Amino acid sequence: MVTESLIPATLIPGDGIGPEIVEAVVAVLGALGAPFAWDYQAAGMAGIEAAGDPLPPATLDSIARTGLALKGPLTTPSGGGYRSVNVRLREAFKLYANVRPARSLIPGGRFENIDLVLMRENLEGYYVAHEHFIGVGDDPHAVAVSQGVTTREGCRRIIRYAFDYAVRHGRKKVTLVHKANILKAITGLFLEEGRIIAKDYEGRVAVDERIVDACAMQLVMNPWQFDVIVTTNLFGDILSDQIAGLVGGLGMAPGANIGATAAIFEAVHGSAPDIAGKGIANPLALLMAAGLMLGHVGRHDLADRLARAIDLTLNEDKVRTGDLGGTATTRDLTAALIRRIG
Repeated sequence: MVTESLIPATLIPGDGIGPEIVEAVVAVLGALGAPFAWDYQAAGMAGIEAAGDPLPPATLDSIARTGLALKGPLTTPSGGGYRSVNVRLREAFKLYANVRPARSLIPGGRFENIDLVLMRENLEGYYVAHEHFIGVGDDPHAVAVSQGVTTREGCRRIIRYAFDYAVRHGRKKVTLVHKANILKAITGLFLEEGRIIAKDYEGRVAVDERIVDACAMQLVMNPWQFDVIVTTNLFGDILSDQIAGLVGGLGMAPGANIGATAAIFEAVHGSAPDIAGKGIANPLALLMAAGLMLGHVGRHDLADRLARAIDLTLNEDKVRTGDLGGTATTRDLTAALIRRIG
């Protein structure tokens, strides 16, 4: 029986290593006293097995009811005409903001003291995928054509979210990333709206601008100049993975997908079927996503305790999985984190 103090939330174990890392995260959150009442639902390959659909109606109904979800990595089956489960979720719940924080957790890497956040517009741009082929001669696929879509309202929504996030989290600067020198309409509109919105935050949040290719170079030359980056869908997809590389890769990259009525939190990495069942998966990306989820529901105290436990486990106890240069199993790391929380 769910008590009134608990917050209903949908939990999607996912595929591959998903069930293993979800089990670890649930155990750590339980030790932390996180206020979630989990409604387990299937998606991805598990959704196919359970309901013949990688995104079953029951899963959609659960998220619509709770407005809150934590999901493991999902596999979209190849063939069969299935669309990306992640894209379908974003569209179904109008999750317009993809939030990707990146923070250095383990010293001694190529880049130290990274602490930045990328905000990616999640619904528009070239990922709308209005695509078609034009035949020439006997080749029906001689020419491929793709059209992106950018709306002023979509630009306004993600850019204002980025500035509001900066204010809430004590961030000092927002960088608008674009390609308006070439793509004058589809990204020029984004830059135009960004300049308008920035005026509302004068004296509170600084603003600067970068062309996307220059931004990519500067992220590896001097990433410390950036604080909050906001950009369009395609550029955000590329830059967010680059930024994850600054802090150790996708295994250290949590993500949040935010809309007006729902929020879905996830590990950014894939389902890693090659190591599924071996007990060596790193649950930290999903655990950090759960930390973002705690902050989203106003439990910043628990999010801070969780972040501290992760830091101490990795850097004082030196308990690390193989991808981080250690020998710990998933269960070893989980137990170490629970000890730190306790």
